[in-house]
Amino acid sequence: MNTWRTGAKDMLARLPGVAELYQGVWADGAAPSGGYSIDRLVTQLPSWVEAVGRALREREAELGRGRGGGPGGRRPSDAKVDRENRAALRPRRLLVFGYLQWWLEYSVALALLLRAEGHQVDLAFLPQRRWHIDSHAFDLRRQFAYLRRALSPLSSELGLLPFVGRGAELPDPLAQSIEAQSRLDVQYTLQREGLDWAGDPEVVGLLQLRRARNRAAAVAAYRLLQERSYDAVVIPNGSILEFGALYRTARQLGTPTVSYEFGERREHLWLAQAAEVMRLPTDGLWAARGKRPLTDPELNRLRELFQARRGGQRWSQFSRQWQRSESAGAQAVRRRLGLVDDKPVVLLCTNVVGDSLALDRQVFTHGMAEWLAETVRGLASRPEVQLVVRVHPGEMLGAGHSSIEIVREVSPELPPGVVVIPPDSEINTYDLIELAHLGLVYTSTVGLEMAMFGLPVVVCGDTHYRGKGFTYDPASMPEYLAQVASLLQDPLGRSLPSEQVELAWRYAYRFFFEYPFPIPWHLLSFWEDLAARPLEQVVGEGAQGAYARTLRAVAGEPIDWVASRDSGDQEEPQLSPLAAAAEGQR
Repeated sequence: MNTWRTGAKDMLARLPGVAELYQGVWADGAAPSGGYSIDRLVTQLPSWVEAVGRALREREAELGRGRGGGPGGRRPSDAKVDRENRAALRPRRLLVFGYLQWWLEYSVALALLLRAEGHQVDLAFLPQRRWHIDSHAFDLRRQFAYLRRALSPLSSELGLLPFVGRGAELPDPLAQSIEAQSRLDVQYTLQREGLDWAGDPEVVGLLQLRRARNRAAAVAAYRLLQERSYDAVVIPNGSILEFGALYRTARQLGTPTVSYEFGERREHLWLAQAAEVMRLPTDGLWAARGKRPLTDPELNRLRELFQARRGGQRWSQFSRQWQRSESAGAQAVRRRLGLVDDKPVVLLCTNVVGDSLALDRQVFTHGMAEWLAETVRGLASRPEVQLVVRVHPGEMLGAGHSSIEIVREVSPELPPGVVVIPPDSEINTYDLIELAHLGLVYTSTVGLEMAMFGLPVVVCGDTHYRGKGFTYDPASMPEYLAQVASLLQDPLGRSLPSEQVELAWRYAYRFFFEYPFPIPWHLLSFWEDLAARPLEQVVGEGAQGAYARTLRAVAGEPIDWVASRDSGDQEEPQLSPLAAAAEGQR
C-alpha cells in the first residue's frame, strides 16, 4: 500500500462514521477486500430466523396448553416439571461469542438453536480475519459495518453486540492473566515453547499484537459483563486468542462459562462448564460412571474402534486416521528398527509443540519440548535401554519446533539405542506399543491406549486421563526419573495389573463415546453437515429432539452424567475379561 493511501486511511479512521459511510455507500455493502465474506451464511438467515420464530410460537402454544390443563395438558399444581423441559419453563440469558469466519458462522447457528429452545441470546462478534496479522483500523471499522449489516436479519431473535473495547482499565489480576494469555498465543502461533521475548523481532511484534487484541477483547467483555447479567457465556475453545481473553474475563467476574470445541468424532462436540474445554475435564463423568463396568455391547464397540485405529482405518463417526498403514506385527517392526529383544524398549510418543491440547499443560517441566529433551538426555546415555521416539503424525501439517529438531539439539549423533520415527513414517504405533516395555507421554491420547494394552505408562503433562488410576503420574523431575528407573527394573514382558487394564478400557469408553455431546454439525464440515441436516429441521424437532441434552448443557444447565445413561448399569465395580484380551494383544 503506498504512503499516500495509508495516510488517507489513517486520517479517515479517526473521523466518526466515515468508514461506515464508505462501506454502505461506495462499497455498496460488499465485504472489504482485507476482510472476509459471509455471503453463504447471509443467504440462509431469512429461512433460519423464520424457522426459529415458528419454533418459539409452537413452544409458547404448547406451554399455554400445559398451563391451562385439559386434554393433553398438565396443571402446574399437580404435575411434576419434567427435567427435560426445564429450559422451556425457565429460559436463560446467554451470551454467544463468534470470532474468525468459521467460528462466527458456527456461532450464529448455535445461537439460533439456543434461541429456539426459548433462551434470550446475545451474539457478540469481532471483525478480524486473522489472529496473527494486524489490520488497519479503517478496514476493521468497515468489516464491523459489513458484519452488522449482513447479520441484521438476526436482530428479530438475537441481540447483536459488536465487541468494542474503549480504554477502560482492567483490574491487576485480570491484566496479568491477559498478559499470560497473550504469551500463550505467541507460543501457539509459532508452535514453539522456548522463545526470546525481548530479542526476537518476530516474537516481540507478535506479542505486541496479541497483547493489544486480547486486552481490547477483555476490556469489551469486562464492561459488557458488568452491565449485563448472563446465566452463561458460550465460548469456542476458551484457551487461546480472544476466546481465552473472554473466558478469563468471565471467570474473573464470576460469570458462568461454557466452552466448546470439536474432536475427531463427527456430529459431536466437547464442552466444559466453568472450565477450558481443551483440558478435556472428565472428572464429573468419571465420578458418575467410572465405577460401572462395561457391558458386552460397549466392550465390543470399543474393540471395533481400536481395531480400526490399529488398522489405519476410519470407523463410524471417527474421522481421524493417524496410522498410515496397517499393522505389520511387532517382530517385523523390531527387525526393521534394529531393536534387540533382550533389552527393554521405552516408547516415547510426542505431542505437537504449541498445540492447544498440550500448551500450558506443564507439571514439572516448562512444556513438552523440555520434557522431550530431558528424557532423551537421560535415556540416550543408558546402553542397556532402547529408546524409540514416535513423533506425532500431526507434525506432518507443520511444526514450528519439530520433535526431531528437539532430539537433535540434545543428541546430534544419535547413539545406537535411540531411534526417532518421523511423523510421516508408515510404522504403525500399535506395533510399537506391542514390543515396548514402558511408555512415556506428555498429554498424547496414545498414553491411554498404551494402558489399555497393558503397557505401563508414565504421564508427564496435565492430561485428562492423568490420575485416573491406571497411569504413573510423577509430580517432579526427580520423581519422574526415579519412576522410570524403577519400571525399567521390571522383568521384560510384565504388564499392568488386570484391574488397571480394566480401568483403562472403562475410561476409554467413557471418554470416546460418552464425553462428546451430539450436535448436528461439526466445525470442519459445517456446510456439508448443514446440507444433510438443515437448521430448519433441527429446530423443528423441539425440546425432545436428539440434541436437547446438548443444548441444555451448552446453555449452562447442570450436566447429569448418570441420568443421561442406561439406568440399568450395575453400580458396583466388576472385572470383565479385558485383562485377558489385553494379554492376548500384547
